Amino acid sequence: MTTTTTTTTLPLPATHTRRTGFREALAYEWIKFRSVRSTVWTTAATAVLPVVGAVFIAASGSLQPDDTVLGGSLTLTVVAQMLAAVVGALVASGEYSSGTIRTTFAACPRRGTVLAAKATLVAGVMYILALASCTAAYLVGDAMLAEGRYAQGEPLPALFGIAASFAVAAVLGLAVGFLVRHSAGAVTTVIGLLLLPSLFGPLFGDAERWVAGLSPTAALEKLTQTSDAAAEAVGSLGPWPSLLLVAACTTALTLGALVLLRRRDA
Repeated sequence: MTTTTTTTTLPLPATHTRRTGFREALAYEWIKFRSVRSTVWTTAATAVLPVVGAVFIAASGSLQPDDTVLGGSLTLTVVAQMLAAVVGALVASGEYSSGTIRTTFAACPRRGTVLAAKATLVAGVMYILALASCTAAYLVGDAMLAEGRYAQGEPLPALFGIAASFAVAAVLGLAVGFLVRHSAGAVTTVIGLLLLPSLFGPLFGDAERWVAGLSPTAALEKLTQTSDAAAEAVGSLGPWPSLLLVAACTTALTLGALVLLRRRDA
């Protein structure tokens, strides 16, 4: 007699049959982003500040004679950009402070996917908000300022570059957040990265145009065409080359954060 043995194969759990991909990770990050008060309120302040600044500057008439309507209306975008960088830092470092980073990596073990999802989210949110907010600020300033008293400036395509500088600043903050892994330290570090190149650039002689132009703030001031964007303060590179240089440096820092993210324990 021949005995036949039947083997029953149990279905694998869903975690084994389907890996969490980029789309799921992005959706997960969006839920967390809008659930954390600190990021929501900081993001809201980032969006509101340029318009508030435009109203204040136009109402007080505190523009320089050689300033433009665009530059004057977007005076507070420098502060708003810093807040965008803070948002990026909090998105990464906040999870380490609360311990939820372990849950994130358990849901999506591929850490590169987690970093890509977070970077896409903060860059996309900040780009859209900055474009809408800065456009509104320019329109408000243009409506409130006396016609013909100041040069208009060239809002297009500058407004798209300004929005891009916010996105770059947010990704820079995210990279710093993963590197530092502490909210207060990450916020302090990223603000220093935004400000220090312009402060110390003049000390480097012929290399000043490169050092001072390394900050997203420098690229932003050039794009807004403010009279404060002197070469000795923000470097002598043009606005678009400066933005590309900043984006390249931010990309390099983000890749460095990815390397450490894969090597470190959560």
